[in-house]
Amino acid sequence: MIYLHFSKANAKLVKLQKLLGKKVYSFDTLSGGSNCPYANECNSRVIYTENGFRIQDGPNTQFRCFSASQEALFPALRNSRLQNSQLREVAARSVSKMVDTIVYQFPQDCDVLRIHVAGDHSTQNYFDAWLEVARKLPSVVFYCYTKSLPFWVRRINDIPANFRLTASFGGMRDDLIAQYNLPYAKVVFSEKEANLLGLPIDNDDSHAYNGGSSFALLLHGPQPQKSEASKALQELKGKGSYGRKVANV
Repeated sequence: MIYLHFSKANAKLVKLQKLLGKKVYSFDTLSGGSNCPYANECNSRVIYTENGFRIQDGPNTQFRCFSASQEALFPALRNSRLQNSQLREVAARSVSKMVDTIVYQFPQDCDVLRIHVAGDHSTQNYFDAWLEVARKLPSVVFYCYTKSLPFWVRRINDIPANFRLTASFGGMRDDLIAQYNLPYAKVVFSEKEANLLGLPIDNDDSHAYNGGSSFALLLHGPQPQKSEASKALQELKGKGSYGRKVANV
């Protein structure tokens, strides 16, 4: 059996944990590549070269994936996400086997699980397995951001009440957001941009946890030098917004 890693709340999720008075965990896989099959504007992953690990951005990347930057810096974190990523192979063989693997190792004190601070739903079987986990653990609230919208819309009428999804704007199938009226999160480069879009800025994941509404997330994490995202990040730091309201999808 694969040994799974359920992470305790990070700095952002600690805010949600305090707000709810409930125990929050996250479950993460590697960022980018086959783990994020519909990533586009944030498409980044870590690759190994003769000089060690480095980040490789996708052809349409507008802002670098926060989680990929973590994986380039912290080997232990990268290895734990690599271990979790093996669930996709389990799901390919058997959805029920993946469900059993998760339920058997699920933290007993977990009230809320954010699926994929890093990574995304990689296949339909993988997505379906998480739905079944939610059905088997009805007292736990599961929530996630996802760009894997085709998997969602195929099951749109069969989502458990304790499984809350937010579309992550900037993927390959953004067209499905309007078509199916999906609640979404959009990364913005400034508070002004969020205001122009008429979107509230989330700073504690409460919007995603509650589900059903759209909102903005401010850019976060190291960005490629001289990129528009890098310039925007410097402006946010200058205004004191950086670290107060962060993008982590």
